[in-house]
Amino acid sequence: MKAVLGLAGLGGAVLFGGFLTFVACVERDQRAPEGRADGIVALTGGAQRIGDAIDLLANGYGRRLLITGVNERTSRDEIARLNPNQRHWIDCCVDLDYRARNTIGNAIETRRWMRLHRFSTVAVVTSNYHMPRTLVELDHALPGIDRVVPYPVVTEGFDAGRWWQQPSAARLLASEYLKFLVAWVRTRFEDDPERSRAAILIGRGKPIKVVAEPLLLRGQH
Repeated sequence: MKAVLGLAGLGGAVLFGGFLTFVACVERDQRAPEGRADGIVALTGGAQRIGDAIDLLANGYGRRLLITGVNERTSRDEIARLNPNQRHWIDCCVDLDYRARNTIGNAIETRRWMRLHRFSTVAVVTSNYHMPRTLVELDHALPGIDRVVPYPVVTEGFDAGRWWQQPSAARLLASEYLKFLVAWVRTRFEDDPERSRAAILIGRGKPIKVVAEPLLLRGQH
């Protein structure tokens, strides 16, 4: 019994130590990407991500922008209405992906989009706490890619550095840390995310074929 309790305590300590390391790696500040890329990919989940990604496009950090995981009820006009000063860029250089239902799907659609445009480098825009898992999925989906440039978005009111004082932040970080661990372990055993059985389980009831259909980007120019 003591041995079991000792192993459980050791496992808990290792898990908590990993959590602290994970939190320490979450970026606290937003800053311009280190260098430019062929394309920019923004994962949906917050309006700030989309606005920041369009700003990067307008400032020349990429030639095209893919917004992946767009809600089926969200149109190009709605995105333009929320970003009125960037209408030109939205019309000319933004592609919308409506298929992805999770981070695995985001990585799959990013791979297809990059192959379509023959891009070899990409800047990735998502929330700071979501970035570690996103990079794991992209590294799995895009083996041999030249460069992935992370651009973590810091959500207003979310302070990863004071998570112990904010129960909501602590819960969010703990949840994301566990998802990161699952993604890291899963990608060690899966050869191709498009045949991922895990995507079926975490895809909100959507089968994997939803994120594995032939590529047809809406609004493609």
